[in-house]
Amino acid sequence: MAKLKVAAVQATTVPFDAAAATARTVALIGEAAAKGAKIAVFPEAFIGGYPKGLDFGCAIGRRTPEGREDFARYVRGAITVPGPEVDQLVAACAEHDLHATVGVIERDGGTLYCTALYLAPTGLLGIHRKIMPTGSERLVWGFGDGSTLTVVDTPYGKLGGAICWEHYMPLMRAAYYAKGVQIWAAPTADDRESWIATMRHIALEGRCFVIGACQVMRRSDFPADYASRIEAGPDEWMMHGRSVIVGPLGEIIAGPLLDEEGILTADIDTDDILGSKLDFDAVGHYSRPDLFTLQVDERPQTPVAFSAKSGAGDAGA
Repeated sequence: MAKLKVAAVQATTVPFDAAAATARTVALIGEAAAKGAKIAVFPEAFIGGYPKGLDFGCAIGRRTPEGREDFARYVRGAITVPGPEVDQLVAACAEHDLHATVGVIERDGGTLYCTALYLAPTGLLGIHRKIMPTGSERLVWGFGDGSTLTVVDTPYGKLGGAICWEHYMPLMRAAYYAKGVQIWAAPTADDRESWIATMRHIALEGRCFVIGACQVMRRSDFPADYASRIEAGPDEWMMHGRSVIVGPLGEIIAGPLLDEEGILTADIDTDDILGSKLDFDAVGHYSRPDLFTLQVDERPQTPVAFSAKSGAGDAGA
């Protein structure tokens, strides 16, 4: 168990520009570390961009050339994992002795994934691909599988979590609780007031610390030709933030932060989790496994599997 300072980074990013967004993230890693943070959580799609308001020219039975160009720009702004942008983020974590969870748009072949990177001073510890994109997100993001239901060990405790509306999937939450998550990273694009209740519920149900991070973006932060279906003036907010940090009994310990950039920090003691489970442990003494059980398939779901080629000496055997 450990005492440490954690951070939720609420900031404006650079959509569709991986190099600029990565540089922004590197700078913010330094700022979070300067505040004393040892773990920092960044918003969903912070590198690559969250395309709020875009429809990519799609309707049932119809796609447009303009929408395909919107998607092409989105692909060009995504990153590969591993890749040079990941290397830059790891180097920043090493320089500042910080663990970070960063939301990115990941490009794998012709498909994009909404992904969370778990970064440490020693390297990339793991990734989580969003398993259920919400609503129209399914037009542009693929579906993750059980192989990236990732919980990583850090010097400060077990770090894991979910992305945005994955938090509304009770069976997924149970899988993470069973992995012993102590510090829950919650990158999101949900900036509604009701989201705070979700963050408090996860903390209370999972008996863990929750770090929720969301972007703040004005219309002018997007390209001039950004074909958003959400009408907004240049200085109007399209994403409001509401980042928050919550303790294991559901108490808000930092935030929420609204309509401004900032880095929320909170001093936490993971030893507090021990006493919090006196009266509730979702996957322990409160679980009733005689009545309810859950099976989780963590195998990678690949559409094409190749067998190893036979060696030259096998010919004619």
